[in-house]
Amino acid sequence: MVQLSLDTTFSALSDPTRRAILARLALGETSVKELARPFAMSLPAVSKHLKVLERAGLIARGREAQWRPARIAPRALKDIDEWLNAYRRFFDESFDRLDDYLKTLQAKDAKKEGGGGDGGAK
Repeated sequence: MVQLSLDTTFSALSDPTRRAILARLALGETSVKELARPFAMSLPAVSKHLKVLERAGLIARGREAQWRPARIAPRALKDIDEWLNAYRRFFDESFDRLDDYLKTLQAKDAKKEGGGGDGGAK
């Protein structure tokens, strides 16, 4: 994926209104009017958010007579997921190594507590 595309996508996702719009579109395509309903903003303001999402490749807009439905375009989200996968693998492997290290420390502590001789008993 081109870095510019990734930057554009993350920039579009940085706004909570646009994330809420995407969450709604994950349920299915809908109109601008329907998307604007939960927000205290004008239809032109919602349209501007949709244009940002569309430029980032996160949504697609159709045209059916006077109705311009918006729908989620999963490709950009798939690109983000692929980019994050490298980091996910890194952290999973790091956590696995940390888990192994903690188990080693716990085993050493258990040996110290349980194997310290007769504990001073006579």
